[in-house]
Formats: sequence, C-alpha cells, structure tokens
Amino acid sequence: MAGPTTAERGERQQPKKSGPPRPPLRRRLPRRRTLVLLAVATVVLGTGLGWLLYGSPWLRTEHVSVSGTRVLTPERVRSTARVPLGSALLSVDTDAIEARLRGELPRIDTVEVSRSWPHGITLKVTERVPVLLIEETGESGVSGKSDEGEKSDQQGTGDGNNNKARKYVEVDKKGVRFATVSRIPDGAPLLEWDVVRGASARRFGTERLTRAAVDVARDLPAGVARDTRAVKVRSYDSVSLELRGGRTVLWGSAEQGRAKARTLTALMKAAPRARHFDVSVPTAPASSGS
Repeated sequence: MAGPTTAERGERQQPKKSGPPRPPLRRRLPRRRTLVLLAVATVVLGTGLGWLLYGSPWLRTEHVSVSGTRVLTPERVRSTARVPLGSALLSVDTDAIEARLRGELPRIDTVEVSRSWPHGITLKVTERVPVLLIEETGESGVSGKSDEGEKSDQQGTGDGNNNKARKYVEVDKKGVRFATVSRIPDGAPLLEWDVVRGASARRFGTERLTRAAVDVARDLPAGVARDTRAVKVRSYDSVSLELRGGRTVLWGSAEQGRAKARTLTALMKAAPRARHFDVSVPTAPASSGS
C-alpha cells in the first residue's frame, strides 16, 4: 500500500491559523485617519469653547440685577455683593457672593445668586421680617447691627418724639437679632418686661423669656399682629398682648401657639366689642368688657 505523497505530508505539517483573517493594511489606514481627525476636531472645539466662555468679550459680566428688597436698597446689596464686572461670567464665584451678602448684611435671610446669560448676575433677596422689637439699653446688653443703605421710608412713625434718642433691636421669627433701628417700624410689637421676681424668673432667665415672647409674636394671627403694640412678659406662663384701642389678650405661655391663634381669631369674631380676651387655655377661652 502506497504511503502519503510529499504534497500531502506538507499540508499536514503546515500550522493552521487561528482567528479571523487580518484585513489588508490598506483597509485599516482610513480608520486610523478618521480617529486622528476626530481627536484634532475635539481639541479644536474644546479650545474654542474654552475661549468663548473665558476669553471672549461676548460672555463678560456687565450688570447686576437685584430683586426682593424691602428695607435694604438695591444699591446697598449690589455694592456689598462686589460682583467682578468685566470678568468672564462663568468664572464668577456665586457661592462667595452669597456668603458675603449674608455675612455683611444680617437683614438678609436668604439670597439666590445666579447667572443671567449672556452678561448678567441676578441677586434674589429675601429679607428678615421683624416680629418683635427689643429696646436697646446699656443695662440689658441687647445689641444689634445697624443697617445703612436702607430705604428712608422703611420705618414707621413710632410713638413720637420720645423715640428719638432710643434704639430698638429687630428680632425675626427664628429669634435672630439682625438690625438696630431708631424708630419703631410698623407691624412689629415692642417687648415689655413686667417680670415678677421669684423662682420663675431665676429658673428661666432673660434669654429664655425673650425667646418665649418671640414665639408668641411669631404665632399671632396676621390681623392681631398688626394691632399689637406690645408683648408683655410677666413670667414664662404669663405673656399678654396690648392691642390698639386699649384691648388686651392674656396669652399665657408660648406653648400651643397655633391653637391659641385660631381660638383668638374665633373669639374676636364672636365678641367684636370685647376689651379683654383670655386664650391661655385655648379649649376654654373667655372674653369680657364688651
């Protein structure tokens, strides 16, 4: 029997190639060229975009708009913000501007700093609203920061000439003492002390009693708050209101403030001619002097 031929033995000895066949070199060249062109285009576009945002004169900060001010003037807010006019709009540090405004103008409660393309910065301000006034005296140590750059008509008429030499610290609903004014603004009652010396005064102290008065003023119904001239503190459990027209309200402690507010509103509607109201126990209110 004849053995394998020489050709057959050569075919058996030749190693087999694994994997798909390699494409010809001329087919791979266009693909490499495409990748190179894409890379160059990306660099060019990135450079152009960076120049447009940071180097071009078309996206520069040119003006600052202010909204939401009530007492502060837009000029005061704008000057305190110190926005770098002429710089690239994208490079303006909005967080730093916000921190600067809240740190230097305590009357500002919140401020939203945003870019207004293509040339502006917008400052949306929310000011603190006083719910209570504390007369500033050397003995009490009460202090606040006087606001400059306020609107000239931001303060009320007060009580006449007796207020000219006095200073009042404005306190918001959070208990923050944020400004000192020389006249009593409209809509904010004055804190008056009638504290009875005893265990209650020693136990709670001035700061806690002041916080109780702030909580009471915060919870007053809007209509009652406008008519309230003074919040009188006798003890922690005995806070009363002095309203215009000689009317009074015994509020009691600062607890259950919302329930007392609803009760007082209903009680005033039921007895519109009453002179004295008692909501210290909101489930058992009383009125008298009608």
